[in-house]
Amino acid sequence: LRWFRGNHRHMNHSAPSQAGPQRSAGPGASVADPLITATQSVRFGQSLELECGRSLPGVDVAYETYGTLNEDKSNAVLVCHAWTGDAHVAGYAPDEDPSDPKTKPGWWDLYVGPGKPIDTNKYFVICSNLLGGCKGTTGPGSIDPETDRPYGPTFPVVTIADMVNVQARLLDHLGIDKLLCVTGGSMGGMQALEWAIRYPDRVFGAIPIACTPSLGAQALAFDAVGRTAIRYDPEFHDGEYQQHGTKPRKGLTVARMLGHITFLSEEKMDEKFGRTLRNGDQLNYDLTSQFSVETYLDYQGQKFVDRFDANSYLYLTRAIDYFDLARDHGSVEAALAKARARFLVISFSHDWLFTPEQSKQIVRALGAAGQTVTYLDIASNYGHDAFLLPNDHQERAIRGFLARLEREWHGQVDRTNTVTHADDVDEKRRLDLERIRTILKDGQSVIDLGCGEGAFLQLLKSNGCERVQGIDVDPERVVQCIERGVDAVQGDLDAPDGFFPDQSFDYVVLSRTLQVVRRPAVVVDEMLRVGKRSVISFPNFGYWRNRHQIAWTGRVPVTRNLPFSWADTPNLHHLSMKDFEKWCADRGVRIEKRIAMDYESVHEIRWLPNLRGTDAIYVISK
Repeated sequence: LRWFRGNHRHMNHSAPSQAGPQRSAGPGASVADPLITATQSVRFGQSLELECGRSLPGVDVAYETYGTLNEDKSNAVLVCHAWTGDAHVAGYAPDEDPSDPKTKPGWWDLYVGPGKPIDTNKYFVICSNLLGGCKGTTGPGSIDPETDRPYGPTFPVVTIADMVNVQARLLDHLGIDKLLCVTGGSMGGMQALEWAIRYPDRVFGAIPIACTPSLGAQALAFDAVGRTAIRYDPEFHDGEYQQHGTKPRKGLTVARMLGHITFLSEEKMDEKFGRTLRNGDQLNYDLTSQFSVETYLDYQGQKFVDRFDANSYLYLTRAIDYFDLARDHGSVEAALAKARARFLVISFSHDWLFTPEQSKQIVRALGAAGQTVTYLDIASNYGHDAFLLPNDHQERAIRGFLARLEREWHGQVDRTNTVTHADDVDEKRRLDLERIRTILKDGQSVIDLGCGEGAFLQLLKSNGCERVQGIDVDPERVVQCIERGVDAVQGDLDAPDGFFPDQSFDYVVLSRTLQVVRRPAVVVDEMLRVGKRSVISFPNFGYWRNRHQIAWTGRVPVTRNLPFSWADTPNLHHLSMKDFEKWCADRGVRIEKRIAMDYESVHEIRWLPNLRGTDAIYVISK
C-alpha cells in the first residue's frame, strides 16, 4: 500500500495538466513544468463603434488562454494588462527555452499558472492585447483597409470603454457569458472597474489593483511630457514615421524613462541606486550618464524602444487620461452603483502615481452604493510596480477572494474554519460576543470595528445577518478575513476614512476595543454616524478585584479582564461602567441597554453591576 500510494502521488503530480481549447502546451508539459502558451488571434469583421464617434471596420484581437473552461463555464477569469503590457500574461511562448536565463516568462507569471494565486488548474484565464496596442490587436500600426497603409496618426482615439467592448466580443467568441472575476493592475484595474460598470450582469467579482477612478493633474502632466518627447523627435514625422522608414527612438526612450520613474518610489530608488557612480568613485566632469540610476534608466528606455510602438504609446496614454468615472457617470458613486460584483480593492503604501487615497475613493463609492467591498493597503516600498512583484499579502488575498467567489457562485457555504459558536472566536471574549450575538437579529446589517481575523463576522454571516463588514488596521488580519470569506476594509479607527455613509448599517459593533483606541470620542462619533445603533463592550475597571488590588497593594491591577502588566498593556484608557455612562450623558448619547457580565460565574450581573461586573456591554444611539 505504501508503494502504491507513493507511486499514485507521483503519477498525479506528473500527469499532464488539462489544456483548454485555446491553450497550447509543450510535449509532456505538467503542472511542475514551465507553462507553455501560444498567442492566438481572432478577427471580428463587424464594425466597432467608438466613444469618439468614429468606427473601425473590423478588429483583430490577440489573446492567450490558460487552463480549461469547465462545463458550466463558471471558472473564467479575465486578466487585463497595464499600459505597455500584452496578452502574454504567464508562461513561455512555444519557441522560447525556459531554461535560458535570458528568456523571461509572461508579465504576471508570479500570479498566474498552475498552483499560483490565479490557479490555471482551477480557472480558465484569458488575457488579450488592448485595442490601440501593438502586440497583435488592432492599433495605429495596423493596416487601414481604406488606404492599405498603417493607420498611424489617422487611427481614432480610443477609450478604456472601447477596449472593454472589444474584450466583451472576445468573450462572446469564446462562449463565456459571465466572468467569475476580472482583475488587473494600474490601467488593468481601470478595465476591471469599467467591466463591472458597463457589463454588471457579466461580472461576478472584480479585483482592481493599484488604480484610480481618474488621473490627477500630476499623472496627466507626466503623460503629457512623455507624449511631447515623442512628438518632438525629428523622426516622428507627425506620426507617419512608418511611411518614412524611421522610428522616434530618442523621444520614445525619454518618454519611457520618465514613465519608469513614476513606477518606482523614492525610497526604493535610494535603496537600489543612491548616488552610486557607474565607474568607481571618480566623476567624469562631462554630461554623459555617470550615476547608476542614469544608466539604469538609459537601459530601460532603450529596451522599451525595441518592443513598443510610439503611436500606441500616445494612444494608450490618452485613453488613460480620458478615464474618469465621475465625468462619465455624474459621480464615482453613481458609476459604481451600477455594479453588482463583489469587490477586492488593493493599493500599495508607497505608490505615488495612483495613491492609496485614490483606491479609498473607490472603496467609499462602493460603500455609498451599498456594494460588497474588501480593501487592502499593502506595505511596500516598490512604488506603483509593486503589484507585479512577489507579495505574500497580495498572493493570499487574490487566492482567498477567488475561492470565495467560487463558493458563492455555486451557493456554497465555506465549512473550512467555520465558526459555529462564540467560544470559537476568542476564549477571552466569548461571553461578550455570545451576548452581542443575541442582540443582532437575522437579516440585519452589521459592521465590526477592530474585526481581527474575521471569526465573529463569519459567525454572524452563518447566523443569517444580511450584510457583515469588518474594519481593521492590520493588513494581515484583513487578509485573514478574505481567507475566511468575509468582507473587511483596512482602516484606522482613530482616523476614520469615511468608507460608509450615514446610517448605512443597522448595528456597529466595537468589542473590547474602546479602551485601546487613542481617540475614543472620534471612534464613537463615527459609530453613531454609520450605524443606527452601536454595541460597545469593554473590560470594567470598576470591578471589585481591580479595586481591591489598587486599594491593598497600591499596584495597577492584573486580573482576568485586565490581564496585562502596566509595561505591556495595550489599554490606553481604564474606564468603569460609571465613567462610560457619565461620558455618554455629557455627550447626549442615549443608552438603550446596559449589560454587566461576570466571567467568574458566567452570568449577567443586575445588582451593583459596576462593582461586580468584569465586563460591560452597552447598546447606544444618537
